[in-house]
Amino acid sequence: MVALVLSGLLIGVAMGWVLQRGRYCMNSAFRDLIFINDYTLFKAYILALLVIIIGANALEDIGQIEELRRQAFVPFANILGGYIFGLGIVLAGGCGSGIWYRVGEGMFAAWVAVLGFMIGIFTTKNGVLRPVYDLLTSVHVWQTEEGIKLLNDAALEEIAIETHVPTLYNLIGVNKWVVIGVLVAAAVPFLVRGAVARPKKGYSWPVAGLLIGIVITAAWWASEKWGGGARGVSYTGPTAELFKFLILGRSSEDYTITWSALLVLGTPIGALLSAKGLKEFKLKAPGAEELLRVFVGGLIMGLGATLAGG
Repeated sequence: MVALVLSGLLIGVAMGWVLQRGRYCMNSAFRDLIFINDYTLFKAYILALLVIIIGANALEDIGQIEELRRQAFVPFANILGGYIFGLGIVLAGGCGSGIWYRVGEGMFAAWVAVLGFMIGIFTTKNGVLRPVYDLLTSVHVWQTEEGIKLLNDAALEEIAIETHVPTLYNLIGVNKWVVIGVLVAAAVPFLVRGAVARPKKGYSWPVAGLLIGIVITAAWWASEKWGGGARGVSYTGPTAELFKFLILGRSSEDYTITWSALLVLGTPIGALLSAKGLKEFKLKAPGAEELLRVFVGGLIMGLGATLAGG
């Protein structure tokens, strides 16, 4: 338990620190790319993604991670959920990690967005929207000896053939490192193009991207070693787990604290320490209209993230 608590919190603190110093958020990365043709944060995202792909798969291959828990492709839920999530992060002013680390910067709007995010997750997974969730997540794409098949839950229970989660390398029929190598080769020209601006405070995009990738790769390893199974970094399910524990305590085994919930808890702590160090921490309370907007954005984000699977 001590190792679970300390490792989860420490990885969360490191994540919050790097996110705050890198000004990193998925919403900002895609927003800047689309609206002002600024690739800075998007490059950090791509670099972090490459580091995680290489690091997590290497850990799996050398036996440090038993399984990366690859998710099945659930087309209706993944596509619709992703679209709804995109709407939500724009309204909330940040993605799941973004609103959590901004809590540590003193932004009251981020607290309100987190509240909406939590309610949206619970409403979709456990509340009145559960029938919609069950309907959209009931159809999966599976890889079988007979090829790719679209199967609902009932058909999956009846068929006798072996099914696998489809991956790019299995679909093509090559070693996974071939696919990873192609992805890296395709990304490098994009990453090295243009000069790297040095911010007055915080990290440049290459430093932020590299450190985010390292921290998340470390999270894959630490969650496997002390957290009951490799989970990496996610803020959707773990946000629900954190609030379940805070509200319901240890009333049953379902509500004990999880490694990933501790990571979520550590994120604003790390952001607070970073913001204090840069003299950027300041309690900020916007007007009622903005608070309503970010709350609704959090609700929508919780719905979309739950449907999309993260």
